[in-house]
Amino acid sequence: MKAVCEGIDLSEAVLKVVKACATKTTVPVLECIKLSAVNDKLTLSATDGELSICKTIKAEVYEEGDVCVPGRYFSDFIKKLEGVQITLSAGSKKMDIIYADSQTDMQVLPADDFPKIDIDINENSFKLKTEDLKKFISATSFCCAADDSRPILKGCQFVINGDDICVTSLDGFRLATITGKVLSSTGNMELVCPARTLNEIEKMIPDGEGETEIFVQRGMILVSSDNTVLTSRLYNGDFIKKENIIPRDFTTMVRVEKNALKASIERAAILVRSDKNSLIIFDVNTDRIEISSNSEIGNVQEPVKATIEGKDVRIAMNSKFIIEAVNALDEDEIVLAFNSQIQPFICENGNSKDKLYLILPVRTANNA
Repeated sequence: MKAVCEGIDLSEAVLKVVKACATKTTVPVLECIKLSAVNDKLTLSATDGELSICKTIKAEVYEEGDVCVPGRYFSDFIKKLEGVQITLSAGSKKMDIIYADSQTDMQVLPADDFPKIDIDINENSFKLKTEDLKKFISATSFCCAADDSRPILKGCQFVINGDDICVTSLDGFRLATITGKVLSSTGNMELVCPARTLNEIEKMIPDGEGETEIFVQRGMILVSSDNTVLTSRLYNGDFIKKENIIPRDFTTMVRVEKNALKASIERAAILVRSDKNSLIIFDVNTDRIEISSNSEIGNVQEPVKATIEGKDVRIAMNSKFIIEAVNALDEDEIVLAFNSQIQPFICENGNSKDKLYLILPVRTANNA
């Protein structure tokens, strides 16, 4: 293989596809980026068995061929060469990287060992406004589980019914859900997509107006944008039904100014950030929320004005969970709804009800 391309084009492509390289594997080729030179194009591909990304750029191809290069090393090296033209010349065991008056060689693996990436995925699809897709991902993916104890909770559930869409995620301690509209779909469908895949899709698709179509087939999805094709496996299994978790009625309703609440929570969280649960207390009574935290470093106690209907309640929670939920809401006034100090509570916008965050309180010596 021998091809010539611009450093900036190659660097941008490498930085996109390297996200799909495996980091901990016993299969060395999964740590590689496959380079394929055909006609006047150079295609870069990477996969870890779950997520795959392919990116095509323009190149002058003098000798067609394929080769696999060490993904992380190649990425780190090429991003230092954005301002020059690069010649890639590969044999069976090494590849020469020629730039300006310099030359570097890098060990390679045969492309025959690289897994085939299936991009023939088009049986079903749904289309959304690009800005809505980005909003759905950013509003839910942070609530996905991070460990492998229940793999399906590492993804977001997409439920499409007619032109309605609902995206839900949970990690066992909190839940996020958002509703909206699709522009079109080939039918009703339900799928659970890995959060990691969704985060890469969010980075891949451009900002601003536009539409994005997601194709679904055989437990796989495909998204294409700007000569970049991303495919990913979907999770199999039954997702938890949010209707069985979210309370229908509440005994305490609180309306509060978002920025004032957020600022107070963030200050209270500072002194407990080294604690396991980063515990803060909400003491809801009369016309305020008393927010407090207590650690060996010191104590915080601040009142935040609020409009309260119902019973007084004192409830402990993980400060990280409530901060992320409040940050994800986009109205000046938000609503908190409680039942007791040991039951889950919700957080949502004051007017629009498209987003909802549910958080489990933390049991303390006072409420165990």
